Amino acid sequence: MNKARKIRLSALALLTLGGNTLAHAYIVNIAAANPQAVYLRVGDGSITGGNYNAGGTPALNATVNDVTVTVPANVVGNGVAQVMATTARLTSDLDGFVFCNAGEVYVGGFYRRPDNTNSNGTLTVVAPMTLSNGAQTIPMSQISWTSRGNGDTGAQPILAGSFTGGSQVLASNFQHNTWRESCLAFRYANQNLVASGTYQARVTYTLTAP
Repeated sequence: MNKARKIRLSALALLTLGGNTLAHAYIVNIAAANPQAVYLRVGDGSITGGNYNAGGTPALNATVNDVTVTVPANVVGNGVAQVMATTARLTSDLDGFVFCNAGEVYVGGFYRRPDNTNSNGTLTVVAPMTLSNGAQTIPMSQISWTSRGNGDTGAQPILAGSFTGGSQVLASNFQHNTWRESCLAFRYANQNLVASGTYQARVTYTLTAP
């Protein structure tokens, strides 16, 4: 009996540390403040005391969101890309704006300094080489994403792309004292004829600052 294949991608956000806002946008200036800090949210996240532009404080959130698609048996490996989706929160922690559409993954946050000394953070993602069901594998390069946001125009601060396995830079100019955010929509290329099962991998997003 033919069975469907389920592809699951889990996302995990990590933070590494080395206001007033303008109108809502995907890049917004925030006030310099002490202490120096970075905040990164991937999918769900937590903030206390209201949105950031109303004095809220980002908080730790241990949730790891799944991005999944179930590929029907009769189309497995036919090269027609399959839309992946998640149930993660859609609103921005900057101002509560519904920035993402259903199924997309919110990725955003800030690098904040106590002054305006020129300094940029870097956003990276680390992925394994393959997704695995324990017996067979699918190359991670079969998963790609587009980048957008409701109300946006112009280029996104977080680049579109596809996983290559290993570490990839998504934003090398995560400028200090700015809030940056994008919504990522994932796709599975469906170019491999593989056995039924649930294929899984976990990727880790990290924002680092000097």
